[in-house]
Amino acid sequence: MTKLFDPITVGNLTLKNRIWMAPLTRGRATREAVPTPIMAEYYAQRADAGLIISEATGISREGLGWPYAPGLWTQAQVDGWKPVTEAVHRAGGRIIAQLWHMGRLVHPDLGGGQPVSASATTAPHKAHTYEGKKPYVEARAATLDDIRRITGDYARAARNAIAAGFDGVQLHGANGYLIDQFLRDGSNLRDDDYGGSIANRIRLMSEVVGTLVAEVGADRTHVRLSPNGAVQGVDDSDPRALFTAAAAELQRHGIASLEMREPGTQSSFLPSDDEPVSPYIRKVFHGVLALNSDYVHDTAEQRLAEGVADAIAFGRPFLANPDLVERFRRGAPLNEPDVKTFYTQGAEGYTDYPRWQEQAAA
Repeated sequence: MTKLFDPITVGNLTLKNRIWMAPLTRGRATREAVPTPIMAEYYAQRADAGLIISEATGISREGLGWPYAPGLWTQAQVDGWKPVTEAVHRAGGRIIAQLWHMGRLVHPDLGGGQPVSASATTAPHKAHTYEGKKPYVEARAATLDDIRRITGDYARAARNAIAAGFDGVQLHGANGYLIDQFLRDGSNLRDDDYGGSIANRIRLMSEVVGTLVAEVGADRTHVRLSPNGAVQGVDDSDPRALFTAAAAELQRHGIASLEMREPGTQSSFLPSDDEPVSPYIRKVFHGVLALNSDYVHDTAEQRLAEGVADAIAFGRPFLANPDLVERFRRGAPLNEPDVKTFYTQGAEGYTDYPRWQEQAAA
């Protein structure tokens, strides 16, 4: 029976366990989206994870709409990431870069101009800016030239990720961001080759994945999806059919892993009462499949035992417990995350969570 502490081969990597660190936006970079030294400490503290998926990282100024989030489109950003990846590797860990274009969820105040999306739509709620929260503005529909340019931005970010020392890249295709905006019929209103049918709506995802595979290899290419439930105003009328087709296309590309956020009705972050799609995806995607959302040790073990997942990605538990793997091993209690410090710029609530051994000694 597969266990969380069993090793696993994922693409070109042999991982020491199946306890992955999910991508977690933390806002500790500079306004120029350059990683800072404290980020090296943060990630190295969590290097016992089988795999660290970095916080969402912008592929361009146009695509990055979160204050103090990092990027991978300039040399300064590459140089800022190098100490981070080196620190993780020195600590025995593996880390991949999550590549992010936020689409219509970018506010012009962040410097990228009018946002671009699958269609001319406006996201609900409000955007985070340096001046506080502001209503989103209407995005313009991406032209074919935009699509080619954005695909090139993904390619450049992937090359930069490898130059920065990452062990691979993950395409962020989840949570209502650009790729998800193209995938789902609630936000994709196009009538060209990128809209309408499921085959058309998965086209951008497939083309970007193909580009990433060409740049870094299929064994270093990973993807994230969020197949069940509305998120940030993005939803689909038939998610099972859509995401099963998307997973089959990813299987065709031979990617290293597919990691999915699949919340239930009691999720602490964007709950959903839609049925899980993972059992159907498992039938068409034969690579490494990781699941994420509100798992604890026992429920994670259960999903592995069922054979639906090969690994489990933990978000908030890793945020508050740098030694999460050791706590799971010992059955030790977990620290609770401090929501007030999720996106602040200091060490508080970032690198100062106590380890189990420190608490036990006290």
